[in-house]
Amino acid sequence: MKLKICGMKYHDNILKVAALKPNYLGFIFYDKSPRFVTEPLPEISKNIKKVGVFVNSTIETIITIINNYDLQAVQLHGQETPEFCQKLQKKQIEIIKVFSIKDQFDFNQLSAFENLVDYFLFDTKGPNPGGNGYCFDWSILNQYNSKTPYFLSGGIGLDDIKSIQNFKNSPAAQHCFAIDVNSKFELKPAYKDDVKLKQLMQQL
Repeated sequence: MKLKICGMKYHDNILKVAALKPNYLGFIFYDKSPRFVTEPLPEISKNIKKVGVFVNSTIETIITIINNYDLQAVQLHGQETPEFCQKLQKKQIEIIKVFSIKDQFDFNQLSAFENLVDYFLFDTKGPNPGGNGYCFDWSILNQYNSKTPYFLSGGIGLDDIKSIQNFKNSPAAQHCFAIDVNSKFELKPAYKDDVKLKQLMQQL
């Protein structure tokens, strides 16, 4: 399983976390988020994919930010349609489409996005479009009926290591491509605890 660390913002903190060599770093381009990125990003290893997180942005806005920040992937956290994803495909960038889960989920709604996105991401449904700080019931993913790989997200912290290990051995994890972490590793919004992240990577 690969690792994505999301909600990065501060220059020196980005460099510290990038030194841990995660697979993905996520940057939020949503102005209602406390993790909203407005400043240029520091240079980091080309082996780390930079993901731009968007919530109901226009295609034009997303493409401008892709170019300005040299992004390798976009994460769509709003009500983006399959047609929207199809248009974005022309940019030849990795597309991650987010779906939020609470107590249940209709996986049939994913079929319209098959072949239009590279990954799905399953997050916890809450008051905010991400970063709510708590997990959903991962056993729901036993019903997953797609072959598209997905990111597992939603309030994952060091306390969940045992649960992640158990999950990895379950049928639900067959298509789990990566773990996505954010709020449980913060000293303040967007400022990550690199010591805790290092512990996570060692234990994973």
